[in-house]
Amino acid sequence: MTFLERMAVASRARVRVARAAENDAALERRALATPPPSPLVLEGFDVIAELKLRSPAAGGLASGDFDRNAQLESYARAGAAAVSVLTEPTEFQGELAHLVDAAKLLARERRPAMRKDFLTDPYQVLEARAAGAGGVLVIVTMLDDDTVRALVDCARACGLFVLLEAFDRADLERLAPFDEPARSGPPLLAGVNCRDLRDLDVRFARFTELAPYLPRHLPTVAESGIGTVEDVRTVAAAGYRLALIGSTLMRAADPAAALAALIAAGRASTRQEQTCS
Repeated sequence: MTFLERMAVASRARVRVARAAENDAALERRALATPPPSPLVLEGFDVIAELKLRSPAAGGLASGDFDRNAQLESYARAGAAAVSVLTEPTEFQGELAHLVDAAKLLARERRPAMRKDFLTDPYQVLEARAAGAGGVLVIVTMLDDDTVRALVDCARACGLFVLLEAFDRADLERLAPFDEPARSGPPLLAGVNCRDLRDLDVRFARFTELAPYLPRHLPTVAESGIGTVEDVRTVAAAGYRLALIGSTLMRAADPAAALAALIAAGRASTRQEQTCS
């Protein structure tokens, strides 16, 4: 069983436990009673900064005295468009409580939190909304088309943006039904992850290889493997308009300065590309 398959099995098991404690109708009422989240605002090239304590590829990313609030404040101060918060408990040491705390803090900064997890059921989208999140990650490659649609429909009903994560050309082709001109409400984003969650290898060249197949109408996100200003310039030049960056910022001595430099590099590259075209 691959890593991704194990995560899907564990995710479904967590849904069964949660649903036994609170049914869908009760959770939906609680979710929709939560104050509306801050909207995702995009400004040419943006970064979704990530809060994660551990990753299976990098190991531990937070020391014993790690201050989650200080990290979140650094991200907001440096101009992150949103903050991705891991809620998967086994491999990433995340939990829904981290999302609740992050959403409350980020609401003061008028920035949304995004639930990053291996979602398999619309129930988990409702959990994200109840926790105060403004968006969710949907990993296309681990789901069938009907499940992807159900997750997206639930997110839209809840007023959440969705990052649809792809790994290859086949995944991107499956996004065609969602590739439509911008509509009112939270956006759909199309992401390419260069870390293959089936074997955890990073293939940075995937960003440029898949650029010709990116959706025409959706803001596109380069995910994983981005650690330097040059990496950001590369993905911006390839046509990506956001980057999701986690480990680099978690390890940075000054995460606000590191993030600000990455955002500035992406925006400068994007402006240069637009001028040349």
